[in-house]
Amino acid sequence: MAVGNAVRVAVMPGDGIGVEVMDAALGVLSKLTRRHGLGLATETLRAGAFAFRDTGEAMSEAVFDRARAADAILFGAMGWPGIRQADGTEITPQIDLRIRLNLYAGVRPIRAIPGVPLALAHPRAKEIDLVILRESTEGLFWARGRGEQIGDTEARDTMVITRATTERLSRFAFQLAERRALRMGRPQKVTLVDKANVFSSMAFMRRVFDDVTREFPGIPAGHQYVDAMALDLVRRPWDYDVLPMENMFGDILSDLGAGLIGGMGYAPSADIGDGHAMFQPSHGTGPDIAGKGLANPTAMILSAAMMLDWLGAEGAGQAWCNAAAELEAAVDGAFAAGLRTAEFGGAGTADVARAIAEQIPG
Repeated sequence: MAVGNAVRVAVMPGDGIGVEVMDAALGVLSKLTRRHGLGLATETLRAGAFAFRDTGEAMSEAVFDRARAADAILFGAMGWPGIRQADGTEITPQIDLRIRLNLYAGVRPIRAIPGVPLALAHPRAKEIDLVILRESTEGLFWARGRGEQIGDTEARDTMVITRATTERLSRFAFQLAERRALRMGRPQKVTLVDKANVFSSMAFMRRVFDDVTREFPGIPAGHQYVDAMALDLVRRPWDYDVLPMENMFGDILSDLGAGLIGGMGYAPSADIGDGHAMFQPSHGTGPDIAGKGLANPTAMILSAAMMLDWLGAEGAGQAWCNAAAELEAAVDGAFAAGLRTAEFGGAGTADVARAIAEQIPG
């Protein structure tokens, strides 16, 4: 990515509330990019369940090629009840993008936003600030499209853990911990979440993780079984920092984490590889509220902030990182000032985006 050139972002709104939260986020981004003089060029690409219904393709090769050629992908949400593949599975271009672009690091921040109602009444709940790092290309999800059904008596799915991917995920976790320690001014511990006491694949993953820990002697590291981690995320989530884990475990625990901080509408995410990245809210398409103007755009807006920060670190320049920090601060400022979203009897999509945009000077 050459500094000074326009940064090209593929915008994939998708289905249902994906379109609504994307529109809201792009409106906030427009003000932010003008203020910081960022050369951001967007191209909207169609994919998802309704694209599949209308064309027979959830994501055409032409759309995939355009997304792959972009500097980053900003993704809404895709899928819809009643629109399925021939085998009954959901329409999930987001998984196709993760696999095809090798986006192995699913970064899912779980952070208490000032003023947002939290699930835990504990006085330390406001300190929650951790990252679930979901490996996004293998694990149990490797079985997608490869599962075996034996007559009407048995079905099998296979979990795959490779040394190469676990090494990359582990290094990503420690490097993320280093960056967070600098930003937060305190040490960050990396805790592998597994089930190494039962599954040989998990014991192997732990062994590879331990090999990588030796490359980062200054960063505390440890392990926790996934069932115990589920307990601790309810009991003492403020004690954790960076949590790398297998794909399915990350899929489940990131929803639990979102529940701690107000719900899926507050949970951003990124899927990052060695040359590509996609940024999206962790929530789905919200069929029950789609078209009603009630969707919470906060996770989409925070995902856009993650995108700006990643682009800045990848070569777009410090102004992009500054804009990312300002956008996150605008979210915090709006909620600290009393903003409430529809989940809590408050504002709808457009008004939430407007309140956040008003926190940005200019």
